[in-house]
Amino acid sequence: MRSKMMGCREEHQSTHGSVLGGKPNHCVIYPPKSSIVAEELERRNNDWLNSSSSSSSSSGTYRFVRTKVASDLMVQVGDFSFHLHKLAMVSKSGYLNRLVFAKRSEGHGHNGGSLKIVLDDLPGGTNTFESIVNFCYGFKVDVTTTSIAPLYCAANFLEMSNDLHQGNLISKTEAFLSFAIFSSWKDTFKVLKSCESVSPWSKDLLIVKQCSDAIAWKASTDPKAFTFGQNSNGNLNVGESSDTWWFQDVSTLRIDHFIQVIESIKRKGVKPELVGSCIAHWTAKWFSGTTFVFDDPTIPKHLTQKLQRITIESLINMLPAEKNSVSCNFLLYLVKLGLKIQVNSELLSKLETRIASMLEQCCAQDLLVKNYGDKDTTYDVGIVIRVVKAYVLLALKNSRARLCIVGRLIDGYLTLIARDVNLTLIDFKLLVDALPTNARSCDNNLYRAIDMYLKAHPSLMEEERASVCKAMEYHRLSEDARQHAMRNGRLPLKIVTEFMLLEQVKMARSISVSKSNINPRTTTQVIMKMNNKKCLEKGFIAPQKEIMLIRKEVENMKMQLNQLQMCKLKLQKQ
Repeated sequence: MRSKMMGCREEHQSTHGSVLGGKPNHCVIYPPKSSIVAEELERRNNDWLNSSSSSSSSSGTYRFVRTKVASDLMVQVGDFSFHLHKLAMVSKSGYLNRLVFAKRSEGHGHNGGSLKIVLDDLPGGTNTFESIVNFCYGFKVDVTTTSIAPLYCAANFLEMSNDLHQGNLISKTEAFLSFAIFSSWKDTFKVLKSCESVSPWSKDLLIVKQCSDAIAWKASTDPKAFTFGQNSNGNLNVGESSDTWWFQDVSTLRIDHFIQVIESIKRKGVKPELVGSCIAHWTAKWFSGTTFVFDDPTIPKHLTQKLQRITIESLINMLPAEKNSVSCNFLLYLVKLGLKIQVNSELLSKLETRIASMLEQCCAQDLLVKNYGDKDTTYDVGIVIRVVKAYVLLALKNSRARLCIVGRLIDGYLTLIARDVNLTLIDFKLLVDALPTNARSCDNNLYRAIDMYLKAHPSLMEEERASVCKAMEYHRLSEDARQHAMRNGRLPLKIVTEFMLLEQVKMARSISVSKSNINPRTTTQVIMKMNNKKCLEKGFIAPQKEIMLIRKEVENMKMQLNQLQMCKLKLQKQ
């Protein structure tokens, strides 16, 4: 890089055949002397003609310029025609030289006729070819950081090397191109952005790679150590940390150039967390909700959809593989985009598996990914259901403690979305039932979520309410939650009855246990001991009396159970 920049400085001091420019983003190329001298290039509508002091023209008509050497070559670039001279053009372009030779071999251009050459695929188009014509006729060429890449690509396309003419256009443009890429941060981005119009030439000629490597080098360096800490507009990135100052400019790049820059940044050893954050920053800028910002009405719809799909698949593929390098929320957003655009199913499955492996370290807010339709739920529940199902497949051998962590996560998420009036019963139940029964050690949060959902959806039928409450179990609720549930008018009667019955059974057992734990011996044991003592005093044992006492206790228990059964029947009738 240093040698090329020094080359620019040396040429800056010369007067002919040099790269000049007082500013780092501008230079003037002085070509070698031309065999044909013209004062200027004259434009007539869509026609360009070279003219000398002896030329003349009549308005309203098109005719060749009367010069000392008549025009004998017409080059058409797009909608524009250039009336030129073979000698001036083929002496510096190997490509035009071959075309002219081939045309003459076919019999064109004889008897003083003009040859016509069409250049439909010239990099840079008409503006770039105008600069090339200026160069071939000996005029100076003004070059900036936004025009140098197309000009360099066009020079290579036309094979304007030093083998044909010393100091030809390839070597001239290459010197300033190298200088512009490595001179300043904003000029690097101007060069790279200008490459968008000349793909794939800019990629094949390694311009994109050079720009990407320069950006990666600067991004991996502390901006305080040099003057590159500016955005592409030349302003300091105010409010950004010393690690993320480069995000804003990198996020302006097109996806193919962004991929190249990210790969270069990875090779520089930038922290995976920063790389992941940069990818998320780029995605947020180019996707408004789930709409691709690149949407262009002039591009056919099927091509736009294909571009979106390629973009999402590229983003997923370039994600850093390191653990915790990308947030769970951003990965869920990519799943949402992938489902909408229908990306490769295998790629989507791998992404869901990656998110599933992160669930144990997530909080409920990490699962909130917004929807943007009027009739949609506020947050996308479907992607969370998919990820939880993927987790269950991974967690078959996990300990119950790890399962319970995810159980608490999902119950917390349910409490955040339960009030959404657009949340369907099916989705709510799918999420509740997605985890195995042993994934919950306490149902308090689940009960809270169910209560919120029932309150937000008062029109649900009794059977629907009962199906929602199916996963909630009495013995996994705290005492306060149980008491609240038995007084909750939103719960279905079947659940309330069941809870009241179980509460009665619990109370009966509690009374029985408290009576039997006086010493701690059962009433039967106390009675038997007293009877045994009396019998021993009298010298005999009365087993029949003891059996009668035991039977009496059993009858009492049966009566209590019958009373509970009657209570249950009455409640069911109500």
